[in-house]
Amino acid sequence: MAEVTLDDLRRILRDCAGQDESVDLDGDIADLLFAEIGYDSLAMLETVSRVEREFGTSIPDEAVQEMVTPRTTLAYINRRLAEDTAGSAA
Repeated sequence: MAEVTLDDLRRILRDCAGQDESVDLDGDIADLLFAEIGYDSLAMLETVSRVEREFGTSIPDEAVQEMVTPRTTLAYINRRLAEDTAGSAA
């Protein structure tokens, strides 16, 4: 099963929405709100779209409301990937 890491998420965030110069994405960002590190809901929708394409999963738009920090985003995405893997194994 593929798993999205914090480094994967950092790369995707930079690719999709750039990086606020005042924020160090390489720092300890796991529990920071996306708004605190300069990403709005539009940036998050683009990020989710990229994750769907790269990792072959489907994430509903309303799930973005749950994805308020990198940690919650990774938890949600990796849960979906695990469900996809379990579903295809059945």
